Amino acid sequence: MNGIPRWLRWSAALAIAIATSAHAAPDTIRIGVATAGGGDPVTWGGSPGGVARVNNWLEEEFKASGVKVEWLFFKGAGPAVNEALSNKQIDFAYQGDLPQIVGRSNGLKTKLLLVSGARNNLYLVTPTPSDIRSIKDLRDRNVSIFRGTNGHLVAINVLAANGLAERDVKGVNLDVGSAQAALVSNGVDAAFGGYEWFKVRDQGLAKVVYSTQGQDPAFTRQASLLVRSDFEQANPAEVQRVVDVFVRAARWSSDEKNRDELFRIWARSGTPVASWAAEFDQQQLAVRNSPLVDDFIVARYKAVVADALKLKLIRREVSIDDWFDTRYLKASLKKQGLEDYWTAFDAKGQPKKTGSSIASR
Repeated sequence: MNGIPRWLRWSAALAIAIATSAHAAPDTIRIGVATAGGGDPVTWGGSPGGVARVNNWLEEEFKASGVKVEWLFFKGAGPAVNEALSNKQIDFAYQGDLPQIVGRSNGLKTKLLLVSGARNNLYLVTPTPSDIRSIKDLRDRNVSIFRGTNGHLVAINVLAANGLAERDVKGVNLDVGSAQAALVSNGVDAAFGGYEWFKVRDQGLAKVVYSTQGQDPAFTRQASLLVRSDFEQANPAEVQRVVDVFVRAARWSSDEKNRDELFRIWARSGTPVASWAAEFDQQQLAVRNSPLVDDFIVARYKAVVADALKLKLIRREVSIDDWFDTRYLKASLKKQGLEDYWTAFDAKGQPKKTGSSIASR
């Protein structure tokens, strides 16, 4: 060591310190969820992520490393999550396709890691005594649509398929809780929404007059897990561990023998088991809970971009070809022996006949 100049030793030590610092694990991993959630501790349903949350799988994964896992739930759904991403208040984000696209169009630097809740259905509900019988009856009616969420765009497409434009209804922008209160008090004539409406229906306070169940899968909504690009670049090992846990949760949530227990876990969010049974009626868990970013998912995101641009929900074309980063997903599938577990679907939502295809970007 005596033969090495002091300045060179200092430079080497500084380089090692910088490298060590650059790869040091974060103190906290913060995950934003685009729903207010419910329960104690707060959780959510409809996604394998809710299973990881209830079972503390992420907390267990990082316990030995001394990394804290923090979950943040947003009543303002996707738009509120985008704001948190912009302010770097969260590292990962679980949200739906449209707000993810809107965030990307506004310059948010993220990577889409895996799907965590595919083919979510959309429903139209009305007060029980309503004379509304179909989508076509909505003309000039007060209709709740939670704008900026992944249900917004599907609602517009459903209206279009029935000869109506959004301007043909008197749209009212309400979040889930506000929409329920407005509907049962006759403040609105109808509301678009998801599985949360089954609880209101089962209480005799609403009726479902339209459902996307069993229809064209293009009328479904997709949700996935994002990571901030700068967080991913600085913490690839931690990103891999998060993806590993989400894939583990997806595998468990896709097993039909776990169906009843899965619904009981999701029910801790405040949405009853009966509502989950209705949402997933005659649908395979492995289709809804697959983490694959396959041709169907890519096609749906591209369609969301096109529709959002056409409807002026975004101001400019958004490229998503370099957005899907499935390196971590592929590594996790291989590590857990799940490379052939889930079926990959083509762009139209039909099973691919040969091989599997997940985005290679």
